[in-house]
Amino acid sequence: MANVSRDDVVKLAALSNLQLVDDEVDGLTKDIVNILQYVEQLGELDTEGVEPTYQVVDLENIMREDEVITSEVTTSDLLALAPDQAENQIKVPKVL
Repeated sequence: MANVSRDDVVKLAALSNLQLVDDEVDGLTKDIVNILQYVEQLGELDTEGVEPTYQVVDLENIMREDEVITSEVTTSDLLALAPDQAENQIKVPKVL
């Protein structure tokens, strides 16, 4: 059986940067104990022969072949479109 103290909940709240009032701490203590008890119940289930479920819907990745598309546009053609260039590069204003 799960044993969660009030101090455990207060420590978890501090680690999570949560500010809780006393009523919330008591309620969360009960909730955490109930959740841990439920997880313990799940651990008792017989899962022998059950296949793991990786995807619950029949979705598949659609992949395409990588193709290299050659272009008739050259580097110098593209640089000619830039407002300012130097040393085969596009010049832009300094941003700090």
